[in-house]
Amino acid sequence: MRIKVLGCSGAEFPGHNPPGFLLDSEILFDAGSLTNVLSAQRQQKIRNIFITHAHLDHIKGIPFLADNLIIRNRECNVTVLSIPSVIKTIRENLLNGSVWPDFTVIPEPRNGVLKFVGISEGRPLRLKGFTITPYNVNHSVPAVGYLVEDEKGKRFFYSGDTGPTADTWKKIGKKQIHCLIIEVSFPNRMEETALVTGHLTTRLLKEELSGITPSPEKIFITHSKPQYYGAIRGELGRLGMKNLRILRDGETITI
Repeated sequence: MRIKVLGCSGAEFPGHNPPGFLLDSEILFDAGSLTNVLSAQRQQKIRNIFITHAHLDHIKGIPFLADNLIIRNRECNVTVLSIPSVIKTIRENLLNGSVWPDFTVIPEPRNGVLKFVGISEGRPLRLKGFTITPYNVNHSVPAVGYLVEDEKGKRFFYSGDTGPTADTWKKIGKKQIHCLIIEVSFPNRMEETALVTGHLTTRLLKEELSGITPSPEKIFITHSKPQYYGAIRGELGRLGMKNLRILRDGETITI
């Protein structure tokens, strides 16, 4: 598995892109960064987008992708997948014909460039040689993370935005996570803010990791607020974990 990090920031800030993780060129997890990073040719290869939750920094690439595909190739279709509450929010508040055109009926009502599919928490979906399972996580709005397993049994889990979420790790059980992509949005001194908004600090991350058995082989940190990047990096370094580091925009994770 190869995961291209289109963006991994907790804010849109000069030099920092919001979350977007591209798996083997065709499957995207979150769409905070997409059309601002990928060439037109690479945009056309995307066939499925899994969304963790409906906050703008995780969905804003979807309408621009649809617009670009219509202009270049009327035969391109992309399926957007998430739990029903997330799909409902995107349809009603973003692709609603007012904020942006409803690309589920463009260019034709029965053949829109976008298709929305609701998926169920805990129910695996087979796609392109992968098994993808959504698990509820603790955020300020309905949200899921995704456990992805390939045909060789290699797994990664992408948390999206999450606060403390012990139930998630219990549901995943004893499955080995070879790569954990998990957020740390705030430094420890802002723990109250993190908890109120459904995010993690370094200290809260340490507690989360203690509840994951067996321990993840590799841990990559995403969604750090650029304004606190230095403080978060220092706190993570003091954990003394050699298998943990902060992600960078543009890098590729190989599992």
